[in-house]
Amino acid sequence: MIKLRKTIAMIMATSMLAVSLVGCSSSKSESSNEKELTVWSHLTPAEVKKVNEVAQKWGEENGVKVKVLEDKGDMQAYIQAANSSKGPDIMFGLPHDNLGTFEKARLLAEVPEGVLNEDDYASKQLVDAVTLNGKQYGVPIAQETTTLFYNKDLVKEVPETMEEVVKIGKEKGFIFDVANFYPSYGFIAANGGYVYKNNDGTLDSTDIGLGNEGAIKGYQFLQDLVVKDKLISVDMTGDIASGEFMAGNAAFYISGPWDVKSFEDAGVNFGVAPLPTLNGNTIKSFMGVQTAFVSANSKKQDLAWELTKYLSENTSDILLNEGNRIPVLKSVVDSEEFAKNEYMLQFAKQAEVAEPMPNIPEVQAMWGPAGENIRLMMTNQLSPKECAELTVKQIEEGISQQK
Repeated sequence: MIKLRKTIAMIMATSMLAVSLVGCSSSKSESSNEKELTVWSHLTPAEVKKVNEVAQKWGEENGVKVKVLEDKGDMQAYIQAANSSKGPDIMFGLPHDNLGTFEKARLLAEVPEGVLNEDDYASKQLVDAVTLNGKQYGVPIAQETTTLFYNKDLVKEVPETMEEVVKIGKEKGFIFDVANFYPSYGFIAANGGYVYKNNDGTLDSTDIGLGNEGAIKGYQFLQDLVVKDKLISVDMTGDIASGEFMAGNAAFYISGPWDVKSFEDAGVNFGVAPLPTLNGNTIKSFMGVQTAFVSANSKKQDLAWELTKYLSENTSDILLNEGNRIPVLKSVVDSEEFAKNEYMLQFAKQAEVAEPMPNIPEVQAMWGPAGENIRLMMTNQLSPKECAELTVKQIEEGISQQK
């Protein structure tokens, strides 16, 4: 999940070089005898297998040979392939925060009219996640965010506030990977912090909100969990936190839908609920959106978008059941069948207030400083104010190095 987000800084240089080599030589014209499409996917093997079945059905009905392949390469490998004859026509299943990097490298075809109907999606944020500078470059196929897991053997009711979670947690345990910026961001955003200013759908990387007063309040809450309240150890990791909750050593745990199956398999008596308020404010957790997009270098773009649209409309159950991913289509989220899924229904409720991770190239300058400085704050090497100021400074430096 998180691994795919941390695209190395080299990618931008490599991508620009690749674009200069390819130039404008690739034609977007489609030939009637080129009835073959290649789809790559970063989804799990089980999901890819099922998606392939849907793709083959469409292929048979439309006289098109379709190859659906599991892509295990990194982002640099994809960029190089996409700028050669070895790249796919379609990428099905990749976190939306990579879109800015690919769009800057001129690897994304703009979504044509009729493929994406904004009213079909469960929230506006889902469409925002695939929009860059007012243009859509991908189709949302699934979403994820973080919520509060609770052990029903330790607590009977879900607290309405994080302050109460902390109070109960001192006795019965409250745990999560604090130094991971993905689950921690919501506490910073709850008080008015933000990564890059959102100006009506356009992100401004020159306006970083991780150092304002609201952000500092969020950092203070995170530090208190470790230093003052001693709820979470300084060496906490996601695996340790998950294991502690699974073992029944914590009443509360913050994570995403990827943990549901392992807890079910382990027989944990747990529930899931949207994140309680902090200082009376809604916790706007990060949202990750799995997307599908068409390569700008595909010579069969019209046909590729037809298949992309078909797959996005007919794979929600696969991504839900095989990948524990929250559906994005309003028709699925509002269905009676989905209402029976007690866990994913709660994730969908939290997703309504979640905030998409930045999708511009500058997002790559965020992850390292944001996480590392929280870790330094956990060990009392930085105050919340110093953490906020240093994070902004380092992100600005990272952005300047990208130019």
